[in-house]
Amino acid sequence: MLHLCNFFVRLRKPFLFVILLLSAIGLFAPLSLSKTETRASLLLSQPLTIRWRYQSDTLNLTPAFDTERIYLPIAGGTLVCLKAKDGQLCWRSEMGGELSASPIADEQMIYVASEVAAGGSNTTSPGGALRALGREGGVTQWMTPLVKPLKGSLAIRGEKLFAGGVDGRAYAFDKRTGGVFWSIPFSAPFGGQPVSDGSHVYFGSDDGSMVALEESSGKLVWRFKTKGVIRGPVAVGNGRVFFGSADGYVYCVTADKGHLVWRSRTGGGVEAVTLAGDSLLAASLDNFAYLFDAKGGRMWKKQLPGRISSQPLTVQEAALFMPLSSSVAVVLALRDGKQVNLLATGDEITSSAAPIVVGDALIVTTEHGMLAFAPPSATTSKPSP
Repeated sequence: MLHLCNFFVRLRKPFLFVILLLSAIGLFAPLSLSKTETRASLLLSQPLTIRWRYQSDTLNLTPAFDTERIYLPIAGGTLVCLKAKDGQLCWRSEMGGELSASPIADEQMIYVASEVAAGGSNTTSPGGALRALGREGGVTQWMTPLVKPLKGSLAIRGEKLFAGGVDGRAYAFDKRTGGVFWSIPFSAPFGGQPVSDGSHVYFGSDDGSMVALEESSGKLVWRFKTKGVIRGPVAVGNGRVFFGSADGYVYCVTADKGHLVWRSRTGGGVEAVTLAGDSLLAASLDNFAYLFDAKGGRMWKKQLPGRISSQPLTVQEAALFMPLSSSVAVVLALRDGKQVNLLATGDEITSSAAPIVVGDALIVTTEHGMLAFAPPSATTSKPSP
């Protein structure tokens, strides 16, 4: 025992030196902040001013992001990588055609879906492609050709990448290689954002169906039918699946069986929903935002200056909305729906791209580009490229 103690005494100084050395080169650096933690550094109700602006012809697609960078899809099949802190250009990757679905990123790559020219002279219907681009240079790491383009948004869970196609196929890809784990045909196109809870993955369809597929195999678990298109993102929590439909209803069904728990009426088609604690926030094309409780009871509704097609962004006790045909982003308090902030974009909002938060920057997309809002103390003036 005495010999063992003497060993650790002799070891202590060189061991501490190694720890300090590893810390200096970053091997013992803190883990990257999660999306929830990065949002905590930004309060939507506080004064926010424009930190930087990037001008471009934007698409109706939500940018991808990681803890430091934003990946903006723009016209002409181009993805632009910008630093969230100051808007500096890192790289551009041009794929041709047009990007067809909102991209998504992880710590190593960015996954991008696009349309490609179909082979043969007698067809005008485009094919599709799914690519993985390297984070540091935007160079294609792999590409998977598809018969038809993917639409809506891409989604990641573990090693799987999920997407729906205009040909009515639901896909699970291997994000490491682009290989297809499964591809399941359905009768109508998919144009929404699939969501996985670890056992099932949920897809909304243009024929008004919400389908739950077994994540491992793609086997159909259940199907729930509405009377309108389902294109917005799905919210999953507490054994429930929440979604909106163009039939004007918000739905809550059980995650395991797809049985209806409740449905609540709005004044127009519901494009997006998001969970806010135990409540559900819904964005509707009747120009109103709604908050429902866990049983489907309406807690409040608030009229905004335009239709709401993008997913609201919730940060702590507030939610931000991007009304179409308006030039302002509106922040409402979750407790009562009262307006607590108004962010002037200086440009018309024409895109359904959802707002995102990267670090202490709030990123919104307008008709002619992207803006980063930040607290005044952190704001630095940056000319447009």
